[in-house]
Amino acid sequence: MLLPLILMADAKENALTYGAWTLLPPLVTIILAFTTRNVIFSLFMGILSGTFLANISGENIFFAFINAFVDMSSKMVGSLADSWNAGIILQVLTIGGMIAIITKMGGPRAIAQKLAARAKSPVSAQIYTWIMGFFIFFDDYANSLIVGPIMRPVTDKLKVSREKLAFIIDSTAAPIAGLALISTWVGYELSLIKDAYTLLGQPDINAFGVFVETLPYRFYNILMLGFVFYSAYSLREFGPMHKAATRAYKTGQVSNPDSKNLLTEENAMMLPKEGIKYSMANAIIPIFTLIIAAVIGFYMNGKAALDEELLLAVNSDPYSFASIRDCFGAADASVVIFQAALFASLVAIGMGLKQKVFTLQEAIETWVFGVKSLVITAVILILAWSISAVMKELGTAIYIVSILAETTPQVILPSAIFILGSIISFSTGTSYGTMGILMPLAIPLASAVGIHTGLEGDDLHSYIVLNIGAVLTGAIFGDHCSPISDTSILSSMGASCDHMDHVSTQLYYAIFVGIIAIVFGYIPASFGVSAYILLPLGMLAIALFIRFYGKPYTN
Repeated sequence: MLLPLILMADAKENALTYGAWTLLPPLVTIILAFTTRNVIFSLFMGILSGTFLANISGENIFFAFINAFVDMSSKMVGSLADSWNAGIILQVLTIGGMIAIITKMGGPRAIAQKLAARAKSPVSAQIYTWIMGFFIFFDDYANSLIVGPIMRPVTDKLKVSREKLAFIIDSTAAPIAGLALISTWVGYELSLIKDAYTLLGQPDINAFGVFVETLPYRFYNILMLGFVFYSAYSLREFGPMHKAATRAYKTGQVSNPDSKNLLTEENAMMLPKEGIKYSMANAIIPIFTLIIAAVIGFYMNGKAALDEELLLAVNSDPYSFASIRDCFGAADASVVIFQAALFASLVAIGMGLKQKVFTLQEAIETWVFGVKSLVITAVILILAWSISAVMKELGTAIYIVSILAETTPQVILPSAIFILGSIISFSTGTSYGTMGILMPLAIPLASAVGIHTGLEGDDLHSYIVLNIGAVLTGAIFGDHCSPISDTSILSSMGASCDHMDHVSTQLYYAIFVGIIAIVFGYIPASFGVSAYILLPLGMLAIALFIRFYGKPYTN
């Protein structure tokens, strides 16, 4: 417990020492990402600029570069040594191996053929993808890694661009996981809410009750889901996404020919042998095995991590909603999904061997090939975590909070918190970290502002809840826009889309929905207008904008 406090104190000191220079690593990364379109190089240079800044002293500048390089290497090793990060890497690679196996068995092709018979237009292909995102509600990483490989053959056949597929995946990953009552997010969010209320002298607050109350105020999440549906239904796009959609529909080039996909295309290693009968069961059974094993694993792993008081409550009623929620919230999602993916891989291999689709040697070679195809994703994730560690050490987020919190008018606090959260999340590439930074600030600040303006009782409570919603959605909004976000990276990989193509096309849509969330959400809500009035108005504004500003690409 002492180490985090020391690190936080160092970060605060560095934020005061370096000031605006703490913004150098994210600025270098983001500018280079958009100019060079090479994420690995951009992240590498961002990390190096940050470690160089941290190692500048009165000594020779040559030694500063040497120390910066050593420090950068240490950050990368530290990122991979973190148990959560290591679990995510293993989970990504293992799911890659499983996808290769079920592809070799022809399972995704069978599903694609079935869905292609139903999804006969770009509209139905996109809406099926959107619906599938709701089924993988429990984890954003799992959503990104499962939906893309299943729907990609369908969307490719119907000439839906990979950029649009990646956007749909990304927009039904974190936004849905953030809204779900049972997910790998909820425990973390509840702990932040409870800790922040403790600062107000309310340690007995029902954190889950507050969490549920915030759901109508998750304007960005809800409006983004509506935006995805209406843009798919209307076949209208704007900005760079319209160019990508037109290219895919009119030329059949679903990917940008000048870009490189994160996930390699199928080759002879993954193609089913001639004469193999395609069966949907060869994909459905392993994937459902993964989902069921993950759900059971969340419960068992989370239960083992509960403290004594919660464990007694769970044991007294093990299958109640509250017990399942507590267990899911305490689970280590990185380890559980890795275990579930490994088990699903074994099931898939067993099915293939029984059907004589491949020999054991071929199965292992195919699985390893699938793992190797995602090594580049693992490299990007390690670099993204490393730059996050550099910015944490420099105090980047603390500096951003300090300059914006002091200059923000109190009357627009919910909108300011939403914008502040998006800036921090965009700069750091982590919605989790942003929530952890802002929640302890937002709840006491909202309480103080509310009391100062004469709010009390239920009105004060509702105002605080509105600001909590702004924290939780602002973090996701910024994460959606960021080229260094791990969820966006995984969405690019799942769609087999060049990462910068995904970011540059999604950015326009995310910013538009973010503006709608402020104008039709947080600003009027801060004056007491009901969210149940504002959400339909926001949806209407989105529909009208797409209808009259969006351009059809199928003409």
